[in-house]
Amino acid sequence: MKKSKEILLQELRMIPIKTSREIKIMREAGKKLFLIMGCLLKKTASGVKLSEIEELALVLIKKAGGVPNFNKVSSYKWATCINVNNGVVHGVPDNYKIKPGDLISIDVGMLFKGYNADIARTVLVPKSDQRDPQMGKFLSGGEKALKEAVQAAKPGNRIGHISEAIEKSLKASGLKPIESFVGHGIGKDLHEEPQIPGFLRESAKTTNLIKSGMVFCIEVIYVKKNLQVRLAEDGWTVETEDGGIAGLFEDMIAITPEGPLVLTKA
Repeated sequence: MKKSKEILLQELRMIPIKTSREIKIMREAGKKLFLIMGCLLKKTASGVKLSEIEELALVLIKKAGGVPNFNKVSSYKWATCINVNNGVVHGVPDNYKIKPGDLISIDVGMLFKGYNADIARTVLVPKSDQRDPQMGKFLSGGEKALKEAVQAAKPGNRIGHISEAIEKSLKASGLKPIESFVGHGIGKDLHEEPQIPGFLRESAKTTNLIKSGMVFCIEVIYVKKNLQVRLAEDGWTVETEDGGIAGLFEDMIAITPEGPLVLTKA
């Protein structure tokens, strides 16, 4: 029987399979990066400059035995990407001073024993001791979508099932996935195959089969209103055109015979 064009194309997009030794190293890297993220989030407070969070990241990555990997991307000079309010991705950690009510997303990675790790979280800097229900719903919607996407990443499913889980979960929360940016495979290279969109571009049946030994960074990149984005004056930060808020949640996972294993946790 002849193979369809779609199947042949998928076979060309080969996804690296990691050994148990490689996954063990990446689990160690992910745990260290998770703890680093916790420290960065604690630092994220009113009056703190984004550059101070960047400086702390550099110190903590070195202390953990790793080296920054984001600054290995051509022309990018920083260890973190920090976005404020309508910043979507690739925010430059400049001297902006955080204010009460700001929505801050931190994306940080490191290279550890030859392997990359990557994680992102979004938090609200409160204006007072009172909670903001609308912002809480916005953040919990992103967290829920990430959790459901991870659950969909199991052997026998396809990459499209991860994308579908993100899209369905976000829409159920009244939110929208940004279509310009994707999650990705990760390993010796920061960005490997496959690309993992936050929405279903094609039938899930035509996307790559998920197999044990694959390692992914699942990214939930989303907004509440308009999907249109633009490049900011700094040449890196991607922001929403209408000034609407954006969120970013990311975990690194390994596919095991038993299902997905979140590597970026303690």
